[in-house]
Amino acid sequence: MLGALGLAVFLLFITFVWVLLNTPERPQPGTFSSELTIIPAPTSTPTTQPTATPDPNITPTPIPGQVMVGSYVQVAQTGGQGLRIRANPGLQGEFLFLALDSEMFIVQEGPVDLDGYTWWLLTAPYDEQRVGWAASSFLEYIPPPE
Repeated sequence: MLGALGLAVFLLFITFVWVLLNTPERPQPGTFSSELTIIPAPTSTPTTQPTATPDPNITPTPIPGQVMVGSYVQVAQTGGQGLRIRANPGLQGEFLFLALDSEMFIVQEGPVDLDGYTWWLLTAPYDEQRVGWAASSFLEYIPPPE
């Protein structure tokens, strides 16, 4: 029995020593041990508005009083001198023909801003050979013929 009691005391002593060696260090009074985890604040995600993409297969409906693709225009305010219709937009475009005051056209393309003017591609509804670019300063909207 004395041998069993001695073994129990020995095992108790070994357990006590093992617990002392494996116990984490205790902080001294008045000191604190802590970890600081910094979580960044949320940032705002910019929202973008969708941009409308025009469908090239749809011809826009002309707005009365406004020159745009598909609208009818006539040459005006040239003082009787007529309007130079050019192969390309701009004052450097090759001169094709002279359109007279009150001559009617259909707007096919544009606008193109160049050389201080806004240019539109025009086609005469009565002659498909009369096609060219004209400065909008000498065009005025007219309602389509019925």
